[in-house]
Amino acid sequence: MLSFLPAVAEQLIRDIKKTYEETSQIPDDLLSALKFVFGPCALQALDLVDQRSVTCLSSPSGREAFQVTGGSGRSYTCLASCHYCPCPAFAYAVLRRKEGLLCKHILAVYLCRATGATRRDAVSDQQMSRLLSGTAAP
Repeated sequence: MLSFLPAVAEQLIRDIKKTYEETSQIPDDLLSALKFVFGPCALQALDLVDQRSVTCLSSPSGREAFQVTGGSGRSYTCLASCHYCPCPAFAYAVLRRKEGLLCKHILAVYLCRATGATRRDAVSDQQMSRLLSGTAAP
């Protein structure tokens, strides 16, 4: 799931998942670690999780993509399997300037998966193909 992240970040997400499964909470020490590892996007990602802004779209062929509605109301199709988001922050801060590990949208996907807060929606294979090619929304 997280093979694109450094080991410390992967372990942090696993720790959040394990703790959340046991207590239904993310304790302060893990929240602090999240902010330390991921920087300013951590709080923004947690806000997206709280707003239930992440939807997992799955098709009969088994393909999966995540729709994340940002604070501006715009939806981004994120691919956690290859660590990609089409948002400007990902292109600029992550890819170009290498200032962060990921954008708030992808981090929100990881956190939603860890806490089980992901909404789910089924789409046809044709809808998924259009979505992934950027030609249509589901």
